[in-house]
Amino acid sequence: MTNHRTAPPAHGSARVPGTALPGTRAPLGADPPRPTQAVALGAVWAATRIGMLLLLIVDRLGDSGVAGEVHTLYRHWYEQLSQGAFPLNDVTWQYPPGAALVFLFPGTLPWLTYFQAFVAITLAADAVVTLALARAGVPGAWMWVCGLPLLLHLPFARYDVQVTALAVLALLAMRGRPLLGGALAGLGAMVKVWPLLTLLGTPRGRTTRAAWLSAAASAVALLAVLALAFTHSLDFLRQQGARGVQIESLGGTALQLARKAGWPGTVRYQYGAFEFIGPYVSSVARLSLLLTAAALCWLLLWRVRARRWTAATPFDAALAAVLLFTVTSRVISPQYLVWLLGLAAVCLTSRHTTQRPVALLMLPAAALSALAYPLLYDDVLGGTPLGCLIMVVRNGLLVTAALLSCRRLWTATAAR
Repeated sequence: MTNHRTAPPAHGSARVPGTALPGTRAPLGADPPRPTQAVALGAVWAATRIGMLLLLIVDRLGDSGVAGEVHTLYRHWYEQLSQGAFPLNDVTWQYPPGAALVFLFPGTLPWLTYFQAFVAITLAADAVVTLALARAGVPGAWMWVCGLPLLLHLPFARYDVQVTALAVLALLAMRGRPLLGGALAGLGAMVKVWPLLTLLGTPRGRTTRAAWLSAAASAVALLAVLALAFTHSLDFLRQQGARGVQIESLGGTALQLARKAGWPGTVRYQYGAFEFIGPYVSSVARLSLLLTAAALCWLLLWRVRARRWTAATPFDAALAAVLLFTVTSRVISPQYLVWLLGLAAVCLTSRHTTQRPVALLMLPAAALSALAYPLLYDDVLGGTPLGCLIMVVRNGLLVTAALLSCRRLWTATAAR
């Protein structure tokens, strides 16, 4: 029987029979793939990834030009970073300094073009995630292998697969190697911030201390190296505050519906995204920030009140946290579903997870995100009835998933 990981009782040092103390190694509860399962998983992975690569090469679905971000923007950043400087006064550069390593890495494959090298590295990161999930538990691996293609070719033209790989590996390492898990989470946070949330559900005591100290050490070390090697390493902070309300966010959906009712706002391309401008947009943006702060407060309250830990609790907490920060954000880009699919897959590696129904909601949410972009992006931009319907249903699924995730996490760990 698989052991649960629980916090020590409040009084005394005894532990519940059949459980493991925080920081000790315990099986996740899901079996690794048998040879036939491994072959089937590999075959499906190969078939789906070939299809995604073909779509990326053709790049003619809906709003064509998904690959343009790598061809132009990422390559432009690569050329600037190669000169030893972060992009200065560039409103599209909104990422922590560690992201520079992702954009520079394709340069280590000089026999390929920048685009080819970037896609090859992204494909390798995808394979690493698949292998890690397969070793941890077959259901999680299937979730990732079959879920990612629902976003069509978009994942291979963004750097979110690499970030998700760091978060997935951090979570899977956390149960037995908290120092390694914390270091990976710290590196991930320096690339795109949100992987730091993988530390939220670490069991109290030695595991939490080791993970957080390791994360802080790795993040500070990487920041110091990048600050010495590049100029303007913190310029990205100036670009975040000016962001508005992106059309695909929850607030953007509300404003789009308000447009149908006569609100005079318009859509403009700024800060690297299509955002609303007009009356009350700043109020909606401030409301989003307040909701994000409220989400953080809830997560801290959960952390204080949580009393029961299993091997799946860190996974479940990470998914709940990222869902909360996604739905309260001023921006919900379709590639955010890459993060959620990866975290949902990690949850499914453990039979103790409380997040199975939440993980399943990520599949239609991903499919609808692909409908919104790139397939029917003109409808989303124009606010047609079809475009509004897609965004209402997609964002409704994400809100439902976030609330359900939090409720199930609280009930399993903190409720009396």
